[in-house]
Amino acid sequence: MINNIRHSGIVVNDLAASLHFYKDLLRLKVIKQMDESGCYIDNILGLQAVKVTTVKMAVSDGQMIELLKYHNPESEQITRRIHDTGLTHIAFTVDNLDSEYNRLKGQGVPFNFPPQLSPDSYVKVTFCRAPEGTFIELVEVL
Repeated sequence: MINNIRHSGIVVNDLAASLHFYKDLLRLKVIKQMDESGCYIDNILGLQAVKVTTVKMAVSDGQMIELLKYHNPESEQITRRIHDTGLTHIAFTVDNLDSEYNRLKGQGVPFNFPPQLSPDSYVKVTFCRAPEGTFIELVEVL
C-alpha cells in the first residue's frame, strides 16, 4: 500500500541555476545533497557508469522534490509542452499569489500569464517555468 508521495525527481542541466530558482526564489530547503555512483545507482536506474548529483529539497510541510544533475550519462535538453504526455508540472500552494508573482517576475522568472481567478473563485493560479523548463503552478486558495 502506498502511504504518501516521497518526492518528484527533476533532471537538470544547470544545477546552480536550478538551486537558485528552487532554494533562493521559491525558498525550498535543501535537505540532502550527494554525489552518487556505483553498482547500486546503476542497478536501480538500469544504466551503466552513472555519476549523478542529487539534491533533495522540501517545502515547509516536508513535501519534497529531488534535483538530479547527471554527469554521466549526459542529459538531453527536451522542450516539454504543458499538454505533452507524462508529468507536466509541479504545483505549490502560496499564501499571496500576487505578491509571489510580482517578486518572481521581478527576478526574471518567465510566466505564462498573470495570476487568474478560477471560474468558481476558489483559487487564484499562474504558471511559470523553472530554469530546466519544468512548469511550476503557483496556487493561492482563497
